[in-house]
Amino acid sequence: MTDQIQLVLQGAECGRALLDATDAVLLLIDHQAGLFQKVTGLLAELPGWLQAAGWGAMSASGLLIGALSGYYMPLQHTTIARAMTFAAGVLLAVVAVDLVINARGAASLRWMVTGMLCGAAVFSSVNWLLSRRGAQHRKRCGECMKQPEEERQPGSGLAIAAGTFLDGVPEGVVLGLSVLHHGAPGLGTVAAFFLGNIPEALSSSAGMRRAGRSARYVFGVWIGIALMIGPAAAVAGLVLRGAGPAVRGTAEAFAAGAILALVSETMIPEAFHGSPQFNGLLLVVGFVALLILLVLSH
Repeated sequence: MTDQIQLVLQGAECGRALLDATDAVLLLIDHQAGLFQKVTGLLAELPGWLQAAGWGAMSASGLLIGALSGYYMPLQHTTIARAMTFAAGVLLAVVAVDLVINARGAASLRWMVTGMLCGAAVFSSVNWLLSRRGAQHRKRCGECMKQPEEERQPGSGLAIAAGTFLDGVPEGVVLGLSVLHHGAPGLGTVAAFFLGNIPEALSSSAGMRRAGRSARYVFGVWIGIALMIGPAAAVAGLVLRGAGPAVRGTAEAFAAGAILALVSETMIPEAFHGSPQFNGLLLVVGFVALLILLVLSH
């Protein structure tokens, strides 16, 4: 599957980004749908918190695909920016169409809004602290904006690793809550995080390589984050297992606000740096593709 993704990304450099992005999504969703059915059957008999961990591991597999592609494939910024733009549209759709509606169905408008604002505030505050220590450009590809080198900014490697983990926490919370709400997350939700994870790791690992980070560091970070998203989902499932619908809805709104802040602060800067042509349209294509998948999966 990595070879097929490479062909699609190379095609984007030849000016066929929009059509090839659609081909990539169809390919990945088709693969994901078959895997989704198999995982659903395997996890059905497990305790809820273990189911949440399994779904977290499944969506986090996109990080490993992106990390391998970004580190070993010589991709230009415009290609990475287009992939990031599409992923931003996908994540905006899952927040607007799935998470916010679920949260509003379980909690009052006041608590939903409070949860979203608190989630965004917490993410932005922690991101600001980590940015001061070298993690500000952790999702940049290194061609348009370089990530810091460890020799010039000691401690930046640890800050980037911590920031990358921060980016994965809301995803784990959502998957844990989905198991509590519905017994399993929907295909659209899992696909959104899987597709969103690929360009995030793609851009970041390319930037790490250009900043002189070793393969051991790069893959250590991404494998570690992929392994930690599952436990994050399991913890969310365990902590909120006895909570009422209003508390769960507020927690889901909190995660939705954090994801919106994540997209605006870490993905959109890379996606729209240099203003690649038709990126606005590509973002809407990602939004609509996920919207269709969410509707069909329900």
